[in-house]
Amino acid sequence: QVQLVESGGGLVQPGGSLRLSCAASGRIFSINNMGWYRQAPGKERDLVAGITSGGSTNYADSVKGRFTISRDNAKNTVYLQMSSLKPEDTAVYYCNADVTIRFGVTIGAWGQGTQVTVSS
Repeated sequence: QVQLVESGGGLVQPGGSLRLSCAASGRIFSINNMGWYRQAPGKERDLVAGITSGGSTNYADSVKGRFTISRDNAKNTVYLQMSSLKPEDTAVYYCNADVTIRFGVTIGAWGQGTQVTVSS
């Protein structure tokens, strides 16, 4: 019913930057909270950054001042601008969205994940 497609991952050197995008499509009445999570090998999936429909944001302490989340409501798209990347940022990054598909029905949707590798 709802698809989230991520793009923008890849290999970058320490100190570099990447911009991730996640576009939602399908049966969408409205999109509420959106966010980015990441999962490193052998670790749990953790929240990196979140943004409400009104634009309020929150970040994990480990990325504050380096990552910026934003969204374009007209395009149903959320972005994650990552700067000053560190090797410990290496992970699969997943997009998440709370999508209202019809009045009174909201589902949580996930993207397929995009690999970010920070290495020299």
